[in-house]
Amino acid sequence: QLVESGGGLVQPGGSLRLSCLAPGTDIRLSAMGWVRQAPGKGFERVAAISASGDKTAYADSVKGRFTISRDNAKNTPFLQMNRLKTEDTCMYYCARVIYGPTWSATADRGQGTQVTVS
Repeated sequence: QLVESGGGLVQPGGSLRLSCLAPGTDIRLSAMGWVRQAPGKGFERVAAISASGDKTAYADSVKGRFTISRDNAKNTPFLQMNRLKTEDTCMYYCARVIYGPTWSATADRGQGTQVTVS
């Protein structure tokens, strides 16, 4: 089970930090990522991080503004979002990912946390 937190309402240019808790699940050996979905649209990949944390990948739309990290001691990945734009308004989901030359989210994801930039 994955549980996201940290979403909310923020003005353009503001920041939020999302967290992903995994109670009862050891995700330290899993590559993790964040995807988002706007109403009526499909999922969009946002960022991913390898299990060891030494590799990261970002969507072009968030590169330079968002930072994905993980604290394996706390079994928790994070997504730091800076310089938020109105188009970042979405439901954000934490997910296990398959990480290779590119990456894709698996169906193992949480219930999401809403980010509204307005």
